[in-house]
Amino acid sequence: MIHPSANIGKNVTIKDDVIICENVTIEDNVYIDYGCIIRENVHIKKGSFIGARSILGEYLFDFYGDKVNKLHPLVIGENALIRTENIIYGDTSIANNFQSGHKVTIREHTTIGRNVRVGTLSDIQGYCEIGNYVSMHSNVHVGQKSKIKDYVWIFPYVILTNDPTPPSNELIGVTIDSFAVISTRSVILPGVHIKEDALVGAGAVVTKDVQKEMVVVGNPAKEVCSVRKIKNKFTGEAVYPWRNNFKKGMPWEASDFEIWIQEIKIIEE
Repeated sequence: MIHPSANIGKNVTIKDDVIICENVTIEDNVYIDYGCIIRENVHIKKGSFIGARSILGEYLFDFYGDKVNKLHPLVIGENALIRTENIIYGDTSIANNFQSGHKVTIREHTTIGRNVRVGTLSDIQGYCEIGNYVSMHSNVHVGQKSKIKDYVWIFPYVILTNDPTPPSNELIGVTIDSFAVISTRSVILPGVHIKEDALVGAGAVVTKDVQKEMVVVGNPAKEVCSVRKIKNKFTGEAVYPWRNNFKKGMPWEASDFEIWIQEIKIIEE
């Protein structure tokens, strides 16, 4: 079922049992798999793949009173890879080269930058800002009002909380600065600010701000050392800042970080 107002580009594949509603734009070379629902005011940019039984432009709460879908646009950037059974709400913007695992939920008023990956069963609860080249593994919960800046790594089963005195009406999101690493099963409490290049150890419960380049571990998490003291277990070489040792999927993959950042500065000047 395709509404007459839908604008469908060239070489678009639409499989069986797909529903495309009013005021939808689907650009060239998009693939929409079986059983998807593309609700009103969704824009899918070129080269994207939408996995089976996904719902794009899901209703916000204001739908349920009068059963009328209001103007809540969703924009999916170019070359997105959205796997099966994702649900992405309206009033959301996702930049180019987004990838998601299966059964991901992204709520309203979320902005996501370029080259972001969100793992299977992860849940972004809306009113969130996520930067470029952020990598979230599976089963990550991102509470409302979270701010995650560029090049952040979040490993499985991490929880970013937002309610300092639950249940309450005052939500305070977590802020994670660029290049920080949040290890598996960590819990970050409301309003905590994790600063650039910090490392949160596995299973930590972080109750206060983490300073730049610091390692914190435990419950409650405590500082143990600078990230620069951590060595590779096999080679004995320094591991952090990780951008000097890790390139896969990064924009400096063809050279190294320092060369790349200098080139960026020259271009900007």
